[in-house]
Amino acid sequence: MMRSTPHNFHIPVMGLGYTIDTPLKVAHFGISSVVSIIEDELVERMREFHCLESGEVFVPIPKEELDHRALRITAYLDLMQKLVQRNTEALRTEPFEPGTRIMQYFEMLPDESLERAMFVDMLAMPEGAQRSGYAEELRRTIKAGAIDVNIMAKIDPQRYTKEGEPLPAEYADAMAAFRGFANSSVSGSVVLSAGYNPRLYAYIAQFPDFLPDAQGRLRKKVILKVSDLRSALVQGKILAKKGVWVSEYRIESGLNCGGHAFATDGILLGPILEEFKEKRGAMETEVLDMCNKALIESGARSFQRTPGLRITVQGGIGTTDEDRFLRTYYEMDGTGWGSPFLLVPEATNVDEQTLQQLTKAKPEDYFLSWASPLGIPFHNFRPSTSEAQRMQRIAKNRPGSACYKDFLSSDTEFTAMPICTASRQYQHLKLKQLEERGLNEVAYAREFERITAKDCLCEGLGASALIKDGMTPAHKLEAVAICPGPNLAYFSQVVPLRTMVDHIHGRLSLLNENLRSHMFVNELVLYVKYLQREIDQVRDELTEKQHKYFEKFRTNLLNGIKYYEELIPALNDHRLPNMETFMDDLQRHANTLKSLIIPIPVPVGGV
Repeated sequence: MMRSTPHNFHIPVMGLGYTIDTPLKVAHFGISSVVSIIEDELVERMREFHCLESGEVFVPIPKEELDHRALRITAYLDLMQKLVQRNTEALRTEPFEPGTRIMQYFEMLPDESLERAMFVDMLAMPEGAQRSGYAEELRRTIKAGAIDVNIMAKIDPQRYTKEGEPLPAEYADAMAAFRGFANSSVSGSVVLSAGYNPRLYAYIAQFPDFLPDAQGRLRKKVILKVSDLRSALVQGKILAKKGVWVSEYRIESGLNCGGHAFATDGILLGPILEEFKEKRGAMETEVLDMCNKALIESGARSFQRTPGLRITVQGGIGTTDEDRFLRTYYEMDGTGWGSPFLLVPEATNVDEQTLQQLTKAKPEDYFLSWASPLGIPFHNFRPSTSEAQRMQRIAKNRPGSACYKDFLSSDTEFTAMPICTASRQYQHLKLKQLEERGLNEVAYAREFERITAKDCLCEGLGASALIKDGMTPAHKLEAVAICPGPNLAYFSQVVPLRTMVDHIHGRLSLLNENLRSHMFVNELVLYVKYLQREIDQVRDELTEKQHKYFEKFRTNLLNGIKYYEELIPALNDHRLPNMETFMDDLQRHANTLKSLIIPIPVPVGGV
């Protein structure tokens, strides 16, 4: 499928605040990006900031307003749409002179772009009618990048009135966030991640913008972030049965990504992409038939022709060679480049202190943690001020955070109303329970670490954006949590937007001196470490079920290594560099897996 924007990459969502206004910074250059809209208090503060910056009138939407969450999100996205349109129109009228944004727009396009070739031809022309005609034609080709939004589907807790009465389902977090996007003037896509939410999926078809118009077009689209073909097909069919077409399946590496990490059962990215390549046509036909049937039965317009399906991939891409191989060999329609953009102040919101920490970071500073209150492995950064604050609280025998926002409150082990596992209240109760279990020293330390590793992401992942823009985070909670993917270990320079785009398109290299293996090998290493960690967590009390799972996990990894060995001729055909170490890396990690000891399960009832 042809790309709908000038570039073949997008900037994925990063944290709550790191890309919250990225479209305002990059969309007029034709670059698509994704905004997190799950945290409406941060959204409201950013709307106020950008209204003041742009001269727009800011009318606050108070929390006392029943539907404040959806209304705030709609207002912010409407503002963003208006400002992106304004920026794009202003760029379109600029002269083709050195230093102008219109020059930067065309200079950043991929080398194979027809528009870039026209631009180069125009610059070589003498002043005159022909050059002026070319210039006007080029202006007409300018297209803004998409304003897409991300909703973690599982972050959908019940909301209550001040009196403690439960509100209707549509006021739950994910539902309200979706309604905020659906009612906005933005014509981008909603990226649904973190699993299946039945009531949210059923809600989508209630909004006409997600259904085909008289010409079979969709004003707003759905993107599913998926880990493999099976999850894509299952969720695609669920939505199709409601008449909702999934316009893009965004494949993300299970572990070689930023933020929350959704590990597969040891199935590596290469084999996953191979299956998509082989079966995407059959999947598209099957799901479209199902979608049209549902549309006809509901009395809505159906698609008269294929509405288009994009398959994209993200997670750990670091070189233009890797990017090109994913798009040519696996026939991906685009790629996602996330963590490297944290070093681009023109694109993302990283406060100066954290930015400098990233430039000095070592590979071991990036680690997979249990910081997320959702109980999902979470990529973390050791030098962050949030990590320092967490350790200080433990040292003072006051682990846990004050909980003001409740976005991740889901635990009811100790209370009737859900509380957050990162909260001081929960950790106090959980540690008191731990004391009563009488565990040995090693087991106690392991459980203590799991409990106190939880951190407040609602505050920490938004603080950097506020600090960078000169605002004070609420309650003066200025500790910054940041969640880069481990791939950022190979980038160290703070660079302008154009420089990072030039790296992506192969016009220069920003890789630092850290020895970097191919992205497929880097993901494999992460999975081997992950398997070892999971085994260590239950080594003393391994069940038969867990033993079978770990064996299956190891077998899948070994099968993935065999697949990569067979892929080497294709990699060589695409002239990827450093392939001489690729086979050695595979063999070394295969030997590690084969020698990995999975303990014998503990019999039920003990020995």
